[in-house]
Amino acid sequence: MKIVVIGGTGLIGSKLVAKLGEHGHEAVAAAPNTGVDTLTGEGLAEVLAGAQVVVDVSNSPSFERAAVLKFFETSTGNLLEAEAAAGVGHHVAVSIVGTERIPDNGYFAAKIAQEQLIEKSGIPFSLVHSTQFFEFARGIADEGTVDGKVHIAPVLFQPIAGDDVAQAVGRTAVGAPLNGRVEIAGPEQYRMDEFFRQALTAWGDPREVVTDPHARYFGSELSERSLVPGDGAVLGTIGYRDWLGRDVAGK
Repeated sequence: MKIVVIGGTGLIGSKLVAKLGEHGHEAVAAAPNTGVDTLTGEGLAEVLAGAQVVVDVSNSPSFERAAVLKFFETSTGNLLEAEAAAGVGHHVAVSIVGTERIPDNGYFAAKIAQEQLIEKSGIPFSLVHSTQFFEFARGIADEGTVDGKVHIAPVLFQPIAGDDVAQAVGRTAVGAPLNGRVEIAGPEQYRMDEFFRQALTAWGDPREVVTDPHARYFGSELSERSLVPGDGAVLGTIGYRDWLGRDVAGK
């Protein structure tokens, strides 16, 4: 089948396009650098012609509250309108585990707005709620750094490898629409502060990790289960240490 991947040249999108292609599907990467711009609508009608499925793994270039909301509302609105015109039968979007638990977070609020547009569109859909990616762990540590120390809350944390995300999203894309959500996460659950203590040691990073119940996660305080899935989540197979070993070997 023809599957258009919006954000198909990014971290998850490029992995997804490759995996779908390996299974014999016509996977098309759509992004501004391929001539498709969901903010303006440029190239959408052309790329969606004949597509059965659209997978949206695009992301906002800015995480500022108003900017990220405008991105997801505009981009998703244009995309859904073009899909309806093209007769697309399945819209798949990647979102975040716990969006509804941290409504004060501007990025999470924007993802909720995106999901509401999808749910009301009338197009059969599937929402894949993922935990944080291994690939973004260093960014989280940097975001939590205050005066040279990494402040992390001692809450539950269950990150996932980008390859496992792409695998789960690909399976969802070729399956029947859920008209609901599925949660995905890594195979191992940690205390977040302990994960980063181990991770910084593995990276050879000398920064001290401070256990701080009030540490903010991209602007928001966390509760015990803010970032982890409920029962029934689909778990990946790649552990962080194995992933880190592959990542280092690939450099």
